[in-house]
Amino acid sequence: MSAPATPAPALVFDLDGTLVDSVPDIAGALAELMERHGLAPHPRAAVVRMIGHGVGNLVERAFLAHDVRLDAAAHGAAVEEYLGLYEPRATRDTRLFPGVEAAVRAFAAAGVPMAVCTNKPTAVSREIVAHFGLDDVLRVVVGGDFGPPRKPAPDLLQKAVELLGATAHHCLMVGDSGADVAAARAAGMPVVVVDYGYTAVPPAELGADRVIGDFADLADAVRDLLG
Repeated sequence: MSAPATPAPALVFDLDGTLVDSVPDIAGALAELMERHGLAPHPRAAVVRMIGHGVGNLVERAFLAHDVRLDAAAHGAAVEEYLGLYEPRATRDTRLFPGVEAAVRAFAAAGVPMAVCTNKPTAVSREIVAHFGLDDVLRVVVGGDFGPPRKPAPDLLQKAVELLGATAHHCLMVGDSGADVAAARAAGMPVVVVDYGYTAVPPAELGADRVIGDFADLADAVRDLLG
C-alpha cells in the first residue's frame, strides 16, 4: 500500500512592500490629503513607517504626525477622502519589486496555487494585480474589507487559505511586516519576510522562519519550509 501523497504547497503573499512598491502612489495621495487640510506632505521615509494595519491607521498616523487628532466622524471622512485621491492613481507610479513576476510565474507553472492577502481594500488590490497582468495566476485576492478581522489577526489569512483550497500547514505566508508574521503564526503557517519592505522593525527581528532579499530565493525557502 502506497503512502498518502504530501499535499501540494500553496503561497499567500502580502501586497504592499512585498509584491509591489506602492509608496510613490500612497505618498502622493497622502500629500494631496495633507495639503487639503493645510498640512505639509510627509517624506517617503515617514510614509513607509505609516503603512500597515489598513487605510484607517495610515490616515490616522498621517494626521498624528502633525499632532492632529481626529474624532471618529472626521477620521471616517478623511479615510474616504484619501481613498478618493488614492484609488484613481493606485497604479500610476507603483511598480513590482525585482524578481516578483518571474518567481510568481515559475510557481504557477509548477502548479502552486497562490493568493494575495492584504489589509488594503480588495477592489484596488485586485486592480493592482490585474494592472501587472498577474490576475491569471493570483486569482484569489483577499483585502482588508473582505469581512474577517485584518492582519495581525489570522482570520483574513485563513480566508485566503480556504479560498485556495489549501491547508495552513502546507501554505506559506510571504510578507514584510510584523503583522504578516503574527497573522501567519496565529494561523499555524510558516512565514517568510522580504528584507526590503515597509517595516520600522529590522526584518531579521520580526520572527519569521526565513528572511530573503530577492524573490529568486523564495523557491529555496518553499522547499525548505514546505518540502
